[in-house]
Amino acid sequence: MERTLFEPEHDLFRESYRKFLEQHVAPNHDKWEEQHIVDRDVWLEAGKEGFLGMAVPEEYGGGGVKDFRYNAVITEETTKGRYSGLGFTLHNDVCAPYFIDLCNDEQKQRWLPGFASGELISAIAMTEPGTGSDLQGIKTRAVRDGDDWVINGSKTFITNGINSDLVIVVAKTDPDKGAQGFSLFVVERGMAGFERGRHLDKIGLVAQDTAELNFTDVRVPAANLLGQEGMGFIHLMQNLPQERLSIAVMAIAAMEASLETTIQYCRDRKAFGKPIGALQNTRFVLAELATETTIVRVFVDKCIELLNADKLTVQEAAMAKMWSSEAQVKLIDRCLQLHGGYGYMKEYPIAKAYMDARVQTIYGGTTEIMKEIIGRGLNLA
Repeated sequence: MERTLFEPEHDLFRESYRKFLEQHVAPNHDKWEEQHIVDRDVWLEAGKEGFLGMAVPEEYGGGGVKDFRYNAVITEETTKGRYSGLGFTLHNDVCAPYFIDLCNDEQKQRWLPGFASGELISAIAMTEPGTGSDLQGIKTRAVRDGDDWVINGSKTFITNGINSDLVIVVAKTDPDKGAQGFSLFVVERGMAGFERGRHLDKIGLVAQDTAELNFTDVRVPAANLLGQEGMGFIHLMQNLPQERLSIAVMAIAAMEASLETTIQYCRDRKAFGKPIGALQNTRFVLAELATETTIVRVFVDKCIELLNADKLTVQEAAMAKMWSSEAQVKLIDRCLQLHGGYGYMKEYPIAKAYMDARVQTIYGGTTEIMKEIIGRGLNLA
């Protein structure tokens, strides 16, 4: 089905980003998977070519265009190339809105130029060892002490956790106020007491640096409070729909890439004297998967339009995240089955897609949490 989402300028942007991936990522990604982290040089190159901070105002070195379609292009091409080590999507889709919308003028001067250039890599630290989807259960504390805040606690499953220079940390500042007792702080590389913990060993996304972060009496200047004190939970809720749509964009791109790979495999692979694609069961399975992929694509593209128009609701973003990520996992599982034993071999793209896909139904809010959000929006009680 023909897509009508993009304008000519987005197509040119896509061509440029594909060339960037071919030149600076494709030759290095296998090495990054072996070392479980990408080289920082690729961030600097991405910044130089305009692929970071597209929505950052031009006066701070960014693209100056708030248009999520550019973000979608980067996520789609990164995913279809299977370059899962790149943390650009988290930087552009998840962290950027916090820095652009919540920073005061002084903070923008300090952080946005490096954010757009790739000199300052960002991360966001919400999840804790004992707290996953229940954000109100966060135990990391920030206590005011003169002109500083003192932060104690730990976080886990933090994407860009090793490479990050700016970490948005969710901390409890007033335990007696419930959801109104959380604030956001930007903890910077090199602050005393801020330590990287384990570089986590995952079953997928192996080139992506996911880490534990520890905060022991970290003194953060009051000038590093992001947004308003006590409004941290609200700030998170305002930005989660874009994060969840970003995961949906990744899901549908992975579905399309995996389906295309599998169709080609079924044309080439012979069994019983003919291509396995000629077998009725194979045709029927692929017919179902092609239909499901098209339906997910149409819905996700519509959600991108709604986000750009500031009309995407929390429930719709949850629907997009839940349905697309579950569809991704199921589709890739069935595509792997059509590969037979070769699908279980890491040298085949479908095997990597299978391992990378599994976390999609978990991070950004689990499928179960998405169902709860959608259900609450139905006003059943």
